[in-house]
Amino acid sequence: MNNIRLKNILFSSLLSTMATFYACKPNQIIAKKVSKEFKNSEMLKRYQVGFALYDMAGSEMIFQKDADKYFTPASNTKLFTFYAGLKITPDSIPSLRYVEKGDSLIFWGAGDPSLLHTVLKGTKAIDILKNSDKKLFFASGRYTGNFFGNGWSWDDYNDYYQPEITEMPLYDNVVLVTAKQAGEMNISPKIFNSCFSVDSTDKASKFNVQREFLVNKFHYPTAKTTANYEQQIPFKTSTGVTLTLLADTLKKEVHVVNYVLPKDAKTVYSSKSDDVFRQLMLPSDNFVAEQLLLTYADKLGLELSTPKVIAAIQEKYLTELPDKPKWVDGSGLSRGNLFTPRSLIKLLDLIYKEVNNQERLFSMLPAGGKTGTLRNAYPKTDTPFVYGKTGTLSGVHNQSGYLITKKGKFLLYSFMNNNYVQSTSEIRKEMVRVMTYIHDTF
Repeated sequence: MNNIRLKNILFSSLLSTMATFYACKPNQIIAKKVSKEFKNSEMLKRYQVGFALYDMAGSEMIFQKDADKYFTPASNTKLFTFYAGLKITPDSIPSLRYVEKGDSLIFWGAGDPSLLHTVLKGTKAIDILKNSDKKLFFASGRYTGNFFGNGWSWDDYNDYYQPEITEMPLYDNVVLVTAKQAGEMNISPKIFNSCFSVDSTDKASKFNVQREFLVNKFHYPTAKTTANYEQQIPFKTSTGVTLTLLADTLKKEVHVVNYVLPKDAKTVYSSKSDDVFRQLMLPSDNFVAEQLLLTYADKLGLELSTPKVIAAIQEKYLTELPDKPKWVDGSGLSRGNLFTPRSLIKLLDLIYKEVNNQERLFSMLPAGGKTGTLRNAYPKTDTPFVYGKTGTLSGVHNQSGYLITKKGKFLLYSFMNNNYVQSTSEIRKEMVRVMTYIHDTF
């Protein structure tokens, strides 16, 4: 009898052990096979690679490779800006602050990137000013930072992806040059027409506009524009330029005044937050990223200061990250940003839970083979299996996001590649190969 009881106890214990073993076995198998992929990849041995793979359903980190090491994130930084927006401006973006005093309307910028934006076309603040019968006074000085972010490359000033930062941006803070037919040249906003001149000494074979660094003087070669030409050139910002653009848009005079923002100033909200977040994430819009941080500062009652709002966001919303990030701008243009893959995993987890709606979240993220910066990275499929954020600088290419495997497993991942000398296309190809392998195998 005792022997039978002992056998039953041993058998029950064995069943319990086997159940535990098989419960965790799938993730152990994934870890083993993914580890083998990294070990066997000659490409991934040539530079610094950080990787983390997380099972959200089981709240378990499946596999890590240097996931506690710091990497330059590039535009993966926008995931931080995105999460902060979900917490601070979940519905709509503050665009303008104003008070009415007697026959005057005094207004302050709130950093709104959607104001007359090429895609977002925010007009609510403009409509308030246009429809007012009062004298208009712009109170400047809320933004206390430099026109470039911390650590930005000054020699990229002429490139579309690096517009200057201002408290009241207009028209994406860029001049748009277009030509439907060869030889044409259309300039928008038109107030910049007089700032353009041909450089007869420039014998370049291709048409390209170059702005002088510190002034709004734009030069172009004798070469003609091609059909369907398009170029965005950041203009040099100033209070004077803001006043001129506003006066031209409103068709009325706008004055400048030195006036401190009172606590009872009204707020005009512009675009829906999801629309702005979509523009932030899908094309990876650096301008929107930087300006959004200023709208968060406005919403939190802070000075419009990038360092101050980032410090407030970290203290209030990011205490759960396993490694404290070094976060210096909204877009990731700066190499001063440093994050770990495992902190990005935690951030992705926080984002997913904050949105609490997978369809809504995925509509705001690039989708592999379908939308945004992941459209051309993965093959086109009926249903994308990767949704996430890319990040690229010279020698930097990253992906962090969500992966749905063939068997329906829902995983979070952060794949960071730094300090390589190969072409980015080679790095992307290897990264996509590994992520596709995980999707197809599990």
